[in-house]
Amino acid sequence: MVTVPSKRPSRRRQLGPPPPLDLDRALGGRRSESAPDGEWTVQRVRGSDKSYTCPGCRQVIPAGLTHVVAWQADGLLGPVAALEDRRHWHPACWEARARRR
Repeated sequence: MVTVPSKRPSRRRQLGPPPPLDLDRALGGRRSESAPDGEWTVQRVRGSDKSYTCPGCRQVIPAGLTHVVAWQADGLLGPVAALEDRRHWHPACWEARARRR
């Protein structure tokens, strides 16, 4: 009798422990940051069909460019108003915002 090997993948072929969880990716790139100007919710987003003006350098963020969206987590008018007041930043401008003030 001749046995034919199965074409189904074997579950026993793991080459080691699973890779560590990328928390940033699991949360959709959203994180919280604490800064002298308050608590911020920050999310890295892929570019969209729309262009934005970066509040850090006042330059245009072209459509399609990956950038940072940030809003105050501790806004005075509540979380809905804070989310509506979000701003789109170049990643370098967001990181350097404390030095520009």
